[in-house]
Amino acid sequence: MRLQGSAITLGAVFAASLLLSGCAQTPIVQRSVAPNPFGYQKVSTLCHVTPVTTAKDGTMSVSMTVRSDDGLCAISIQQPTGGNYASFGVNPGPVHGKAFLYNYDGHTYVDYTPATAYAGTDTFTADLIPGGGKPRTHLVVNAVVDATGVVVHTPQPAVTASKAKESTKKTTTRHTTRRTKH
Repeated sequence: MRLQGSAITLGAVFAASLLLSGCAQTPIVQRSVAPNPFGYQKVSTLCHVTPVTTAKDGTMSVSMTVRSDDGLCAISIQQPTGGNYASFGVNPGPVHGKAFLYNYDGHTYVDYTPATAYAGTDTFTADLIPGGGKPRTHLVVNAVVDATGVVVHTPQPAVTASKAKESTKKTTTRHTTRRTKH
């Protein structure tokens, strides 16, 4: 019984926070663990996202710190009234990584994966389209990329077919001995 009461209390707190966030009429943005609906997404070992700020012109911005370990950092966003955006795009895209946007389970996810072993900054803008004739919302993502501990393995030179044949050829050496008469 005690556990059930706690679950109801937590549920009420969660519902109240959703109602309050809906009253604010600003998009709901949060750092999240990517749901991995595609089965191949790797999450970065470092992913910190700041709260979203909104400029006077309505442009939103968020900062993230992410490690360039071939993993992503995800931001989950919803419309002010809840639910995912009808459509989206990226313009301009990141220079030192890749951005991937998708809808899943009532949220729009903005994933950023920096280029492996890159260290520095990167910026991109997600265009979020609510649908129903409403204007686009722009979310500027400013990323600080950390490469601490990231090791890049250099591949060995490829063996070409002609070199492979040369290495498999058998070589024979003939030794001849001359006999001289005394």
